Amino acid sequence: MYGCICECLDNAGKTTLLHMLKDDRVAQHVPTLHPHSEELVVGKIRFKTFDLGGHETARRIWRDYFAAVDAVVFMIDTTDRSRFDEAREELKHLLETEELSNVPFVVLGNKIDKPDAASEDELRQHLNLFSNLTVNSMKGNSGVRPVELFMCSVIRRMGYAAAFKWISQFLT
Repeated sequence: MYGCICECLDNAGKTTLLHMLKDDRVAQHVPTLHPHSEELVVGKIRFKTFDLGGHETARRIWRDYFAAVDAVVFMIDTTDRSRFDEAREELKHLLETEELSNVPFVVLGNKIDKPDAASEDELRQHLNLFSNLTVNSMKGNSGVRPVELFMCSVIRRMGYAAAFKWISQFLT
C-alpha cells in the first residue's frame, strides 16, 4: 500500500475528490477540521490517503505525515485567483521540503467546469510551474523529480483519473 497525501488550501475540493474516488459520489462537505485517512484503490494501486485540511492552522501539521508519503496530490481552486500567490508559496514550500525530495507530485487545477476558471497556461504561470515541471516524465529518469499539472473538475468527473494513472507509474 502506498501513502498519498492530499494537500491544498481550504475549499479547493480535496475532500470531494477523495469521496469521488472512494464512493463515486458527490456529498456536501464542511471544511476539514481534523486529519483523517482513507484506503482507496485506484486502478491496480492501493493508496492510504491522508486528508489533512487546507486551512492555515491545519497546514502546520502537514509535515507530521511526510514520512508515510509516497506521492503528493496538491489541489488548486482555479476560480480563486485571489489565492494563487498563497497556493504558489505553499506548493513551493512542499517542493523544497527535504522529506519529499524523491516523491512525485501531481498538481490538480480543479473546478475547470466553472466559467471563471483559470486556463492551464494561466495556472502554470501563477504557480511558476514551468521551471520545476517535468512534462510526461517517466519512471527511471534519475535526478528528475516528477511533477505534473492536470486540469480537472472533480464534480464533473474529469481529469483526475489521468492524474492518478500518471502518478501510479512511479509507485509500481
